Amino acid sequence: MRRVGETTITWFGHACVEVRTPGDKVILFDPWFENPSSPRAPGEVERCDLMLLSHGHDDHLGNALQVASRTRPEWPAIHELSLWLGRNYAGKDSVIGMNKGGTVTAAGLKVTMTHADHSAGAWNAAGETTLYLGEPAGFVVELEDGTRLYHAGDTNVFSDMQLIGELYRPDLAMLPIGGHYTMGPREAALAVQYLGVKDVLPIHFGTFPILAGTPAELRTELAARGLADVTVHEPAPGEQLRF
Repeated sequence: MRRVGETTITWFGHACVEVRTPGDKVILFDPWFENPSSPRAPGEVERCDLMLLSHGHDDHLGNALQVASRTRPEWPAIHELSLWLGRNYAGKDSVIGMNKGGTVTAAGLKVTMTHADHSAGAWNAAGETTLYLGEPAGFVVELEDGTRLYHAGDTNVFSDMQLIGELYRPDLAMLPIGGHYTMGPREAALAVQYLGVKDVLPIHFGTFPILAGTPAELRTELAARGLADVTVHEPAPGEQLRF
């Protein structure tokens, strides 16, 4: 049974989120701790039991290898990323290759990989081409007390978010709202409606001026859809949210 207030969620700017579970596990999503908003340096990360990377763009892959090399988490990853990690990461034995729709148990937690509507690939100067690390994805993680958290990664809204809501019933959704590279507040409000969640943590906004969407705009768009009862959490980077 969900134990309210025993999960701690800390947003470190951009899409970088740390979750401390009721069972004292530490999850890191998209650990780019060198983003301009982060109050924590990557070298200050002491624990990670579960690493989840939504896609291979530099602002999400970020400091994942640096942190994982020191903390040695279990790392469920989309198939192509798992192949790359097998050649570029010393802790490859803790990598679990998977794909969208799959569910695995890692660090004692249930992890489901979901669809995301975005692009993939970062510039690989040595090859004079892009480095492809698999399609973008989101994750639904079920914690020890049954709390379910959805990190959407970089994505636009897509109608199959209704299936994510129906199949996995997340209690809280971490949704990008910045616009330009992802959905903005208008699209995110529709995503909330599709998912049926009552709690939202906006991510991927404010890091740079171009990511202009704001939590206030999301609240306005939610109210326009008759969803004013949805709680939009707005912690400062590094501030803990008890959920």
